[in-house]
Amino acid sequence: MSRLGKKPVIIPNGVEVKENQHLIEVKGAKGTLTLPLSYDLSIEIKENKIFIKKLGKTKKASAMWGTTARLLENMIKGVTEGFERKLELNGVGYRMAVKGNKLDLALGFSHPVEVEIPQDLKVQIEKNILTVSGIDKQKVGQFAAKIRDLKPVEPYKGKGFKYDDEIVRRKEGKKAVASE
Repeated sequence: MSRLGKKPVIIPNGVEVKENQHLIEVKGAKGTLTLPLSYDLSIEIKENKIFIKKLGKTKKASAMWGTTARLLENMIKGVTEGFERKLELNGVGYRMAVKGNKLDLALGFSHPVEVEIPQDLKVQIEKNILTVSGIDKQKVGQFAAKIRDLKPVEPYKGKGFKYDDEIVRRKEGKKAVASE
């Protein structure tokens, strides 16, 4: 049984939550997000709190109960504060630049890599740190993961993209054997 589903989701000041035909809309200072509500669940909004109720005793209802509560909490945080993910690029000759709505990357391949930036995300580059920010947690995380997958950090020299909070365990390289 979900303990997260039992807790109500608190709506802060400046955020408006509406439900219309199993579609939840959250409006805030930074924008608007929508979430389709499972037909096994219903929501009740009263006194700046969202209560999520299961309509049946199915496995799907139990699975989506707590998940929906946390998705709503993330949506509320997104429209008030926003989300950001930072990536660090290390390596000699590796560079990145934002050109219009594209991210231009030189990652040691024989060709430059261009990645289109989604419209609802912002990308900033400061030295070797790439910051992806937006109001949708899933889209921010997905785009950051897509960039990281282009050149993930390797354990020998530490070259490539790594998250700012990621710890890379370095490996020792081959040792020169002294011949006798």
